[in-house]
Amino acid sequence: MYSFDIVSEIDNVEVRNAVNNSKRELLTRFDFRGIEANFELHKEVVKVSAESAFQVDQMVTILRSNLVKRGVSAHSMSPKERILTGKTCHQNIHFKSGIEIPIAKKIIKKIKEEKIKVQAQILGDQLRVTGKSRNALQAVMQLIRESDLGQSFQFENFRD
Repeated sequence: MYSFDIVSEIDNVEVRNAVNNSKRELLTRFDFRGIEANFELHKEVVKVSAESAFQVDQMVTILRSNLVKRGVSAHSMSPKERILTGKTCHQNIHFKSGIEIPIAKKIIKKIKEEKIKVQAQILGDQLRVTGKSRNALQAVMQLIRESDLGQSFQFENFRD
C-alpha cells in the first residue's frame, strides 16, 4: 500500500522575507514619498497601514507580488476588513495553514467523483490518501493541483 499526506503550510521565513522586500520597495516608490505607510509582521499576521484605503490596496498588491516571487502562494493570503481610524487606514492579512474540515470534505468528494481507487481520510488539519498503485496516487495529486479550492496544498510523506 502506498500513501501520502496532503497538507497546507506556509514558510514563515519566506513570508518575513517578502514583508522585508515590500518595505524596501515601499521606500523606493514615488507615489509613497512623504506618506506614512508601513508593513508590520506579527507571527502569521501582516498589518498593512497607510493614510488611505487606496494606498492600502496598493500595498497589498506589492506584498502579494513579493510573496509570489518568494514562492509563497497568493491563495494562502486571507485579507480581513479594512479599518479606518482617524488619519490612517489599516488591514490585517492572515495566512492560512492547515486544511479546514469543509475543504477536506470537498477534496474527498472530488476524489470520489473521479472514481480513483484510493482511500482518503481526514487527520486533524491534513488528509492522508492511501492506494494500491502509485499511478492512482499521482492521479490524485494531479487532480488536487488542477482544482481551484482557494488554498495551496503540498504533498508530503510519500510512502511505499
